[in-house]
Amino acid sequence: MVQTIRIEAAARERAGKGAARATRRGGSVPAVIYGAKQEATLLSLDPRDVMKELHKGGWQSHLYEVAVAGAAPVRCLMRDVQFHPVSDQPIHVDFQRLAAGQKIRVKVPVVLLGEDVSPGIKAGGVPNLVRRDLEVLSDPDAVPERFELDVSAAEIGDTLRWSNVKDHQGTSPTIPRDFVVLTVAPPVVVEEVIVAAPVAEAPKGKGGKGAPAKAAAPAPAKKK
Repeated sequence: MVQTIRIEAAARERAGKGAARATRRGGSVPAVIYGAKQEATLLSLDPRDVMKELHKGGWQSHLYEVAVAGAAPVRCLMRDVQFHPVSDQPIHVDFQRLAAGQKIRVKVPVVLLGEDVSPGIKAGGVPNLVRRDLEVLSDPDAVPERFELDVSAAEIGDTLRWSNVKDHQGTSPTIPRDFVVLTVAPPVVVEEVIVAAPVAEAPKGKGGKGAPAKAAAPAPAKKK
């Protein structure tokens, strides 16, 4: 099951764009914790801590404990990160506070098993992962780190669905049907088309058929 990751933060007193810009000028990333019918908490984060989590991948399914000096740690999810359009650096982070007994909506990555023995893939079939992450409702204390999909028996043309996931781990999908997760497509055949170069037409003999017509001689100028 997923582990809880602790992030140290500092409190921010003022809201608004001006206050957020001042926080960024000071070298920190402004953030907010909202939800659970409580007042929003304004924070500032070390940008190195934010980038460390983003580089891990799957950060939207990780549980966080955001710790502010003088206050109890807050369990939450990192819901959104805004980036600078030029530098691509994080400029704001949104956290969702978790309420007791509340199921949370998370995205869990899919991992394939048995690709090396799948008859369809060995015959040249291409595994097409329609959904790399599956969105589910989960208990905050039991968020799966990943879902495993066994393709060891998959043939070309096969379709694997939510029901084929090995263990749902107590979660329920947000899509109310047995949706497609992966297909095994036929191999792509690339046909090489050779275009012959045009053959230059041989010049016709002098005066022969097809010889270019001679240009008419200019009429003599009239004497005045």
